[in-house]
Amino acid sequence: MGKITVIGIGPGSMEDMTPKAKKAIEAAEVVAGYTTYIDLIKPMLEGKEVIGTGMMQEVDRCKMAVESAASGKNTVVVSSGDAGVYGMAGLVLELVLQYPECDRPEYGGTVAGVSAVNAAASILGAPLMHDFAVISLSDWMTPWELIQKRAKLAGEGDFVLALYNPKSKARPDYIDTIQEILLKCRDPKTPVGIVTSASREQENCVISDLEHFTEEEIGMFSIVIIGNSHTYVKDGYMITPRGYKV
Repeated sequence: MGKITVIGIGPGSMEDMTPKAKKAIEAAEVVAGYTTYIDLIKPMLEGKEVIGTGMMQEVDRCKMAVESAASGKNTVVVSSGDAGVYGMAGLVLELVLQYPECDRPEYGGTVAGVSAVNAAASILGAPLMHDFAVISLSDWMTPWELIQKRAKLAGEGDFVLALYNPKSKARPDYIDTIQEILLKCRDPKTPVGIVTSASREQENCVISDLEHFTEEEIGMFSIVIIGNSHTYVKDGYMITPRGYKV
């Protein structure tokens, strides 16, 4: 039997990929991933078999990767950011565990990566210094009603709130609904940071506030970080105090 490992390649820059992730990719015979992420690591793929598929084909891609490992090949599945945060780690592990134990490829575990929310926060300053919640606005696998409920409860709990997949052509107004929900329990001047394509060539960062942030350019490659009641902006940095005496 071969081995399958799930790897978080970080937000995009090769500099943000961990040495452990690089080593695992270099040792692999087969590399599977969403084509956009495959392109990010193309210099590392010479001589390797590549399983690349488009968006919405995650199950098929991971099945092919697990079958590759079951056939005896050292296989890795790559995800951007951290593979265990909206990545492929859970799906791959579920597929591996469906195999009878005697036919099951070795599961090499998950190689942690720098998540998009961590990368975005580092660009904004220090917005995640206290308790925070992370919510994806994609309703592909989560009902929109449940997403709204989670946003409402996070807002009422005064969590800093980080939003993945905040806006797309299919969901242009979801971010406006989240704004309306949070304005009911949070000051309109609450700082909001928007980081797009963190750690990539097209990186862009904007700091706005809860009342106006939806006027900024927001897309699927954006992370939106909404501060709590203590978050403030100074000299271009977004800061959520943890409580230290300064």
